[in-house]
Amino acid sequence: MIQPEERLAAALARLILDPTAPPARHIAVGAASPIPAAACWLVRKQGHDVRLSLLHKRSGNPFTEGTRELFDLTGQGRIDLFFLGGGQIDGQANLNLVGTGQWPGGGASGGVRFPGSFGSAYMYFMTPRTILFREEHSPRVLVPQVDNVSAPGVSPPGVFRRGTAQALVTGKAIFRFDPARARFALESAHPGEDAASIRAATGFNYDEPASLPATPDPSDAELALLRGPVCEEMLETYPDFCARVFGRKAAA
Repeated sequence: MIQPEERLAAALARLILDPTAPPARHIAVGAASPIPAAACWLVRKQGHDVRLSLLHKRSGNPFTEGTRELFDLTGQGRIDLFFLGGGQIDGQANLNLVGTGQWPGGGASGGVRFPGSFGSAYMYFMTPRTILFREEHSPRVLVPQVDNVSAPGVSPPGVFRRGTAQALVTGKAIFRFDPARARFALESAHPGEDAASIRAATGFNYDEPASLPATPDPSDAELALLRGPVCEEMLETYPDFCARVFGRKAAA
């Protein structure tokens, strides 16, 4: 039986390897991102020569100064791909990691406080490729317009930025982003979903094909890598994830 997390990891790996996108020679993955990390390890275990910088990895982390070094490398143009999410994401690929309400998460507005934007805007501007990832696919997350723009999806002419969103992957579907139009297009629906269910669960407007493809299942070879070598790489850092998804536990 294919787990949803395995399908998402395989889908992310295919996006990483998209031949129409700029090459991903050095990929960075932030903290608490097991599915993107699994996708990156899948790409690596398939034999592709990519450098992985996993901030949450307890051993083998190349950064000696944590995120400060990540930002430095990104500013130098030495990180090719990063993953971002948001408490809210809108149809122009704007992200909100601050919160909702007049004063985010406080006062009488009844807002919600999110974790904070940290370096998301910097990474969004300075990384050539960003894949947006959020498992929850609902109108409260995918909104017509974010309450606060903590990281903009596109920028006015004359504002320097190296890249923007390549795609948005959720627990229900995959969207591609067109920065020239600042608009998403629905690319595929995961099993159990269709065009109508995706439309009902999405707060922003987007384009969709006349016939909506299904997101491909992971191949037998991909599943074997995920459940074997990829899991071995992840056991130390994400033991709960590996136990829940792959049925593997770290040695005592």
